[in-house]
Amino acid sequence: MRGIYDGAEEGTDTSTFFFHFDYLNESIKQQFPGRGDQAGVFIEQLSNADDAAAVSRTIDTTFKNSLAETLTETEKAFQLGFVAMSEAILLAIQAVSYVVIVIIMAVMANTMAMTARERYGEYATFKALGFSNGFVAMLIFAESMGIALLGGLLGIALTFPLAEAFASTIGSILAGFKVSRDTIMMQLIAALVIGVVAAAVPAWTAARVRIVDGLRAIG
Repeated sequence: MRGIYDGAEEGTDTSTFFFHFDYLNESIKQQFPGRGDQAGVFIEQLSNADDAAAVSRTIDTTFKNSLAETLTETEKAFQLGFVAMSEAILLAIQAVSYVVIVIIMAVMANTMAMTARERYGEYATFKALGFSNGFVAMLIFAESMGIALLGGLLGIALTFPLAEAFASTIGSILAGFKVSRDTIMMQLIAALVIGVVAAAVPAWTAARVRIVDGLRAIG
């Protein structure tokens, strides 16, 4: 072991193990003679990042029409190539995510509808005491938003350890994978939308219920 390195930037991949090619090449020649003295990827470091396009063209031109033609690209483009290959999987994950959100919204709406139906007597009592229909509706909205936000905050808290486990699993394919602020905001917005939509119909129904019908109702 010569040393352990740290990344100069947050997105630097520090999971790669570097070793001398000659050691590996000797073992390959012994076990697989026909595959010795070959390499799949070469990494070139540029003194000026603006020269990436010119250097790439020069390398590819040098090995053009040879037995080992090359495709030279930046490290970022190389990593995005893996992402592009898994685009179908990512689209499937997004589709499943939207389906899960719709299911959660339906379950939440059913829960709020049952809760409001069981409390018609309480809402009728509030109205008899002089509270307005808007106050009754706001009670239901507040309860729904509270439950949705609690679930959303729990989901956000679980996102970080799950993302870390995912990043450690995929390794260097997505170097610098992390949870962004945009992701957290989307989670909060989704929770708020679920809370509002789930409470809309029960709040409207409870606000319109008559005092007599509410006091007569049995949950």
